[in-house]
Amino acid sequence: MITGCSTGLGRALAEAVAASGQQVLATARRPETLEELRERYPRTLASCALDVRDPDDCHNAVHAALARYGGIDVLVNNAGVGHFGAVEEVTDAELLAQLEVNLVAPWRLTRMVLPLMRAQGYGDVVMVSSTAGRLAYPGLGAYSAAKHALEGMVDTLALELAGTGVHVTAVEPGCFATEWGTSVTESATHLSAYEPVTGPMLAGTRAMKELPMALPPELFAAEVLRLIADDDRPTRRPIGEDAWTALLDAAQREHTALLNARPVPAAV
Repeated sequence: MITGCSTGLGRALAEAVAASGQQVLATARRPETLEELRERYPRTLASCALDVRDPDDCHNAVHAALARYGGIDVLVNNAGVGHFGAVEEVTDAELLAQLEVNLVAPWRLTRMVLPLMRAQGYGDVVMVSSTAGRLAYPGLGAYSAAKHALEGMVDTLALELAGTGVHVTAVEPGCFATEWGTSVTESATHLSAYEPVTGPMLAGTRAMKELPMALPPELFAAEVLRLIADDDRPTRRPIGEDAWTALLDAAQREHTALLNARPVPAAV
């Protein structure tokens, strides 16, 4: 079961699963966007409407999966939205909207599916996070805060699920050639004081699909399929050379900073 399959990474993953011969329930807020996939993979791909912000929709989608397949082996929480604005520019409503889709919704769906997976003794929950789940970018504070919280959930869940046969992994894609950058909403307030740092970031975000480093979504899909098939699944998996490099550099800087911040022993 995959959320957010109308475009981008979710659509590529749904198609890859269906093409591999495995059964997939592809969900989207506008299910008509999945019609072409249903026609191409009538034996392996089914679809249903799912606005992840709606608890009733979530409940209905889970029950649709149970009615069709008898269980859910893998849940991929892929649906997400981005928002651009400096911390001072982002309103309460804009922040809550980010948390609702990027944190509360995957939390809700995971909570619904976990009893089924624990009862069957196996399962995988894949959270589509981002390098923004461990790094910070000017203007993407609300999005980054939601993804950081999502990764905190993953760390906790990994501890809680130990020994159950159920695995959870946060995948952290880097730059991919999708429509994400052009779909990012913006705060209505624009403060000139932040323009020198947020302006270039916004331009890069909008042009992300066209950047030379942008990878095809099919690569993301292939990596997720390999991850699910791996007996030794990690709690986190960067996807893309740029993601791996950025996260490694950040980890090395943090390691050095932590060593430098070691408390001085108190004098006896």
